[in-house]
Amino acid sequence: MSTGPLMPKATAVWLVDNTALTFDQIADFCKLHPLEVKGIADGEVAAGIKGQDPVSAGQLTRDEIAKAEGDTQYRMKLSTSSVSLPEAKRKKGPRYTPLSRRHDRPNAILWLLRSHPELKDAQIMRLVGTTKTTIQQIRDRTHWNTAALSPLDPVTLGLCTQIDLDFEVARAAKEKPVVRDDAGQTLLPAEVTTAKEEVGVPFSGLTQPKEEEEKIDVDSVFAKLKPLKQGE
Repeated sequence: MSTGPLMPKATAVWLVDNTALTFDQIADFCKLHPLEVKGIADGEVAAGIKGQDPVSAGQLTRDEIAKAEGDTQYRMKLSTSSVSLPEAKRKKGPRYTPLSRRHDRPNAILWLLRSHPELKDAQIMRLVGTTKTTIQQIRDRTHWNTAALSPLDPVTLGLCTQIDLDFEVARAAKEKPVVRDDAGQTLLPAEVTTAKEEVGVPFSGLTQPKEEEEKIDVDSVFAKLKPLKQGE
């Protein structure tokens, strides 16, 4: 789909005042309706708008205008610049959130705190465009609307994309790996292990499960009570 000039109405004003082009030709080039161009010529539309020269702006050539003036069926083509401009980089900082979506940010923050507790405050700020104070208030349940908050996915709310969310979650997982505990075995302090090695007791570095300790205690108690019962 072809695009029109940057300032279509201002360009149409200039073409109406400075060329012999038809309304249809100007409307096709500026992507306007022919009746709108006719209103510009009659002074009913775009009143007070200063004309924009498309030739000096590099959007149209004199030869293209002359060719169109000689043939009413010819449609002018927008000139493309030979200089490629670098893509504008997005400024760092909190993401901009439209006004219609800002009331959903506390719900999105609550969802992120519950579903992805590994995320840092700075990452949540980038995802939903909030402040550190708001995040802390929702975490401490001191937010003014805490009772009415409900966790909602920020992607569903349109506050961020799924790609951005996955990227931040993956980054947080790398920076803060999950620690898994081995059930039934725990490491003892260095003082305990050193003391056992000094007395010549072989040490494996792990504590005995509680079930075995309880079993040994019960057997020793019964062993002591058995002679007493025989003596009676």
